[in-house]
Amino acid sequence: MMTSQACTTDPVCGMQVSPAEALQSKHQGKSYYFCSESCQEKFEDDPEGVLSARSRKEADELSVISNHDHSGPNLAGEKYTDTTPKPITEKTAYTCPMHAEIEQAGPGTCPICGMDLEPKFVETAGEPEDGQLNDMKRRFWVGVALSIPLLVIAMGPMVGMSISDWMPERLLSWIQLALASPVVFWCGWPLLVRGVSSFRSLNLNMFSLIAVGTLAAYLFSLLVMLFPAWIPAAFHENGHLPLYFEAAAVIITLVLLGQVLELRARKQTGGAIRELMQLAPDTAHRLTDENEEEIPLDAVHQGDRLRVRPGEKVPVDGRVLSGSSSIDESMLTGEPLPVRKIEGDLVTGGTVNQTGALVIEAVSVGNDTVLSRIVQMVADAQRSRAPIQKLADVVARYFVPIVIFCSGLAFVGWALWGPEPKLAYAFTAAVAVLIIACPCALGLATPMSVMVGVGRGAKEGVLIKNAEMLEIMEKVDTIIVDKTGTLTQGRPEVAMVETFKDWTEQQVVALAAAVESQSEHPLAQAVVRRAKVDGLAAIEAVDFKSTTGGGVRATVDGQTVLIGKADFLAEQQVAGVDEARDWAVSYQEKGETAIFVAIDGQAATVLVIADPIKASTPAALETLHQLGLKVVMLTGDAEKTARAVAVKLGIDEFRAGVSPQDKHDYVARLRREGHVVAMAGDGINDAPALAEADVGIAMGTGSDVAIESAGVTLVGGDLRGVAAACILSRKTMKNIRENLFFAFIYNALGIPVAAGLLYPFFGLLLSPMIAAAAMSLSSISVILNALRLRSARLT
Repeated sequence: MMTSQACTTDPVCGMQVSPAEALQSKHQGKSYYFCSESCQEKFEDDPEGVLSARSRKEADELSVISNHDHSGPNLAGEKYTDTTPKPITEKTAYTCPMHAEIEQAGPGTCPICGMDLEPKFVETAGEPEDGQLNDMKRRFWVGVALSIPLLVIAMGPMVGMSISDWMPERLLSWIQLALASPVVFWCGWPLLVRGVSSFRSLNLNMFSLIAVGTLAAYLFSLLVMLFPAWIPAAFHENGHLPLYFEAAAVIITLVLLGQVLELRARKQTGGAIRELMQLAPDTAHRLTDENEEEIPLDAVHQGDRLRVRPGEKVPVDGRVLSGSSSIDESMLTGEPLPVRKIEGDLVTGGTVNQTGALVIEAVSVGNDTVLSRIVQMVADAQRSRAPIQKLADVVARYFVPIVIFCSGLAFVGWALWGPEPKLAYAFTAAVAVLIIACPCALGLATPMSVMVGVGRGAKEGVLIKNAEMLEIMEKVDTIIVDKTGTLTQGRPEVAMVETFKDWTEQQVVALAAAVESQSEHPLAQAVVRRAKVDGLAAIEAVDFKSTTGGGVRATVDGQTVLIGKADFLAEQQVAGVDEARDWAVSYQEKGETAIFVAIDGQAATVLVIADPIKASTPAALETLHQLGLKVVMLTGDAEKTARAVAVKLGIDEFRAGVSPQDKHDYVARLRREGHVVAMAGDGINDAPALAEADVGIAMGTGSDVAIESAGVTLVGGDLRGVAAACILSRKTMKNIRENLFFAFIYNALGIPVAAGLLYPFFGLLLSPMIAAAAMSLSSISVILNALRLRSARLT
């Protein structure tokens, strides 16, 4: 759960920021916090000026609020920001989908790009509200209805429909004003507010250009209507006064179309999250001392006893108290075969109970369940920024000022050297340059691909921690894998017990299980399961100690028990180790694992543990090799066991008998040699190597420590997920580069064309309306290209 924290106000843009995460500068002994580098730079250039302007703005806003009539909209009122620090909680935290560093309590707009903020934390139930999308659609359709007659009036003469032949020109002008005004000032109100805000904070963006272009066209037309005598003859077109009401209205309408399509696309990118959220049931059946009651899912508390009937979904993560059943865990593992669950086994919320009735104890509820953590991980990753985005950020920072400068140059150039009517051409070119430029396409290029790519991966059980991991994963040339749980099924079983001296199988298994019950290692759990299957009574072990990469020791019924590798026992001066080692060789050469047990300094038994190779592993390794990746296996197992597995699977290289530190050091050595390394593992002993690797890949069947150390989590714990992650990263990065290329090329070609580059050769000059259509299409093309990732094949 996210704890509340006080926010403060960015003195430059007025954004609410968290001091713990924001940029900081000091002035006269006081700390100030900023949402972005650009705000920090503006403050440091002129701190007194910024603070003075902020004080005046807050005073004005407070005055407006105190006198504000709440019956109608008011720009100053709507933009008022309460500067009192507000707590940011899971319920109130909002962030920008394109600038994750922007965060505030409650909704608003991003001071950098102008986009609407969205909830940072995913609601665990219910469909997301589409208020913003519905509002934009409503404004768009009103804009369409009013812009069509405007186009007929303004463009009719070009196709032989001159309405001025049967209606006075003055009356037509007033009709155009009446049609255009609601389009500009109601339909386009959110766009204009964002544009004005961008100039206030000096974070110029797409909305800056839209506001300048449309208001220039509208206000110039209004001036022409009210004071026609002031308009120079160079503006007149065929003897008529120039009006651009239709340009202002159509520009707003087309930009609204782009906003509607963008919002719809963003909603579609959240489809993966919604599908995951829908896996959880709406209710649970809680058992009390008196009866059974049906309660909402969010009313379940840790420790509650819950009944799960056949065919129902498990409501939360829990432990089976009574009953037995088969659970369909395909939502987690991708495997269609159900998993048998008995008393004491753990079950995961969202999985489906198939055959039997269970009573479970709620262990993790709310945001702490596996499903909720997966949902939030996907949401956080979709908002993260890839390093390649920095290029677009640098360009975008200077893009709008340069466009405004180019617009001015276009006006001057046409006014000085253009054909008659010079000023009319100059005005058209200047507005077209402002409108055609599309920083939005640059801004969307990376985030849209990341959002769709991360969502696509989530559907395949590949959870990406952040966009940086996607970019690094594309460059990986070496994949390092653990054996147990990664190449193998990860549920090993004791296949053979060989005892020495006078020990019986039941005695040594009971003693070994007492010690191993305190270990989380899969091999240890195999011994514990064997004791349960044999019906052996549980014995308590004391003084448990673990030697990383070696083995464990404890005292059971007054006897010292050592369990682990042969070398570990030899180091402890155990007698009879060589004899036990010789006996185990034939099993190790078949790829099975031998665990050696000593009691009171004497080798007592060898436990042969078989962990079958997953059926999917050979095909997954073949795919990795086809991708040009080198596969290395690091395992704590004996040399003979490791060699047998490596030869059978065609693994390029292996290291046996390695400790967690050895794994870490091997990864570090490869990186020093210039390799880009991904490490896949599932245990606590893999965590150091996972953290050291360029990309850590945690198998979802493993420990929380391994998952926390990883940049990629494979929910199903299947090596096929490693191959899918590699393919996903390559396709996503290719998609990002395509989007960036298109956005750069579009702007590089569009701005000169709008300025009139083609006019000397072909007599073509873009109207502002065509420029607006081109601008909207550029953003739409980036969105559509990103959405192609939704159907990308990851096999």
